Amino acid sequence: MKQHIHFASYSPAADIVVTAVCFVMIILVVFSNISKTRGFKLFFVLVGLVLGAAWTDITFYTLAADPKYQTVANWMRCIYHALLFLIFVYYIAYICEVTNYENQKPYLILANTIFFGVTIADIISTIQGPTFTVDTAGIHFIGRGIFFYGYIAFTLLCIHLMARVRKHLFHRVMFGFYGTMGVSFLVLLMQGMSGQSSFTVSTLMFPVIAMMYVLHSNPYDAALGSNDAKAMQDYVRYCYGKKQDFAFMSLYMKEFDEEGKDIPQDMQTSFREYVYKYLKKAKVFKVGKGHLILILPKKTNPNHEQIIQEALDGFRPYYEKHRYDYKIVVGENIDEISEKNDYVSYIRSIHRSMPECSVHRVGAQDVVQFQRLEYILSELADINRKRDLDDPRVLVYCQPVLNVKTGNYDTAEALMRLNLEQTGIVYPNDFIPLAEEQSYIHVLTEIILHKTCEAIKQFTEDGYEIKRISVNVSALELKDDNFCSDIIRIIRQSGIPGDKVAIELTESRNEGDFILMKEKIGELKQQGIKFYLDDFGTGYSNMERIMELPFDIIKFDRSLVIASGAETRSRKMVANLANMFSDMDYYVLYEGVEKDADEAMCRDMFATYLQGFKYSRPEPISDLKNYLNQNTMYS
Repeated sequence: MKQHIHFASYSPAADIVVTAVCFVMIILVVFSNISKTRGFKLFFVLVGLVLGAAWTDITFYTLAADPKYQTVANWMRCIYHALLFLIFVYYIAYICEVTNYENQKPYLILANTIFFGVTIADIISTIQGPTFTVDTAGIHFIGRGIFFYGYIAFTLLCIHLMARVRKHLFHRVMFGFYGTMGVSFLVLLMQGMSGQSSFTVSTLMFPVIAMMYVLHSNPYDAALGSNDAKAMQDYVRYCYGKKQDFAFMSLYMKEFDEEGKDIPQDMQTSFREYVYKYLKKAKVFKVGKGHLILILPKKTNPNHEQIIQEALDGFRPYYEKHRYDYKIVVGENIDEISEKNDYVSYIRSIHRSMPECSVHRVGAQDVVQFQRLEYILSELADINRKRDLDDPRVLVYCQPVLNVKTGNYDTAEALMRLNLEQTGIVYPNDFIPLAEEQSYIHVLTEIILHKTCEAIKQFTEDGYEIKRISVNVSALELKDDNFCSDIIRIIRQSGIPGDKVAIELTESRNEGDFILMKEKIGELKQQGIKFYLDDFGTGYSNMERIMELPFDIIKFDRSLVIASGAETRSRKMVANLANMFSDMDYYVLYEGVEKDADEAMCRDMFATYLQGFKYSRPEPISDLKNYLNQNTMYS
């Protein structure tokens, strides 16, 4: 009878459901691939607190029904209130964390102050005497105002904080949280009007469910209002299945693709403002660290062309404010791409031929080019899988190099080509970036090195004099632990001396890559292998680092030859650099020599070697014998 009276205004069913939901959430987050950030840890604590509050509530009402346990129930109610208030404290901390709110300290201090204030008041009230009575009419609480005023204080603090961080959250996320809180308050209000107390914990669980769904069940970026690439694939699949057309606008910023570089807070604020102003009906997907794609469903955006044009027109002020290079691609859904669900790769294939800070509107030719690159990529994957050093699809071309002192072509550069069934000859600009992106490049290097070594061996056996042939190597390959052993193994298997081979490398900006490059060069030079610094004079050149690396030949880029021919000042600068390298026992090679004037100028600028179309275009390596032992010394 007592239990019936006691539970007249309370049913444990609601708290049991809360308990079940909490356990389900714990199971889901434990066995799913969720990034264990600080925000996630705060969320996990919140789930635990809600679970604890639910069971404390059940325990309180169970004990309160029996007069023998009313003192324990009295303290259980105090613990229950403390857990509810602690949930609010963690709400505040969680909101500050996921929004990266810079002025969070006052809110955290105030939240903890309210928590300790109401908890201490509740403890004092509990010490002073019973906080509830039970009679035939049910359970009656004494001093309920402490909890009520604490609840109101925390609610107002949460609302104020949400208002302050609205610029740090994407609008849809804000509306989602506000809507969830509104439902919680409505349930609490209805509970009070009906004289119930069963759903208090439930009202605090609703925002936790929203957090899991919005921020943890999906890889959702609350600051940018974006989902990830998988979510975009799901959406494209849905649109393709339902025959729903869409337009898209892609924004790529290369700088933020680098490791350890995140989009700054001020840029995130600008992005939210920009999207809300011009593209608020778009779905946003973050498909790379510096790559965002916005999709506009045509059904709900019949004026999508006008919307995108206004967005493009409005982009300039934001660029002027932040000054980060960008590439923008604009287009509409294409059945061939939607069927394969490969818009990210499609857009990135367009990026390769785009200059920085430009806008490209997709055309029919882009689809043709993408399909061609996809075919090349599939062939590269097959070459990488088979690892056949004699793979006939990989061709070695050579460009002979003139030795200025002897007048002979005694060295050359090996250049790679692909010969594929559907495309014919494919040039390096089309396949090297793909091979580097997919980590196929080292196998290609092994193949070209093997074929070059075999050619050198054959030239030597046929009586031709060949000093060495250089092979280009990607700096990315140096990170492979087996790089040096692979190079040494291939040269030794051919039976030629190590000094018959040279490796061309471009300088790296990264300190870690520089140290690695220095170690690898040192190890391979012990085998007699020579090293060229390729593309000197383009982009980044750190003279201090160049001096530390044991290169044998400095290869001056064609851009320096062109600049020297156009301006006296440039010619003097290039000549002085070449003279300095010559004095330090480096050989100087000028590439891109195309006419007699280029040759004469480079000879005057301390050239040791000359390379370019004036002497020969790249030809199959077997034809290199036509240049060996040819004397072209000018009298």
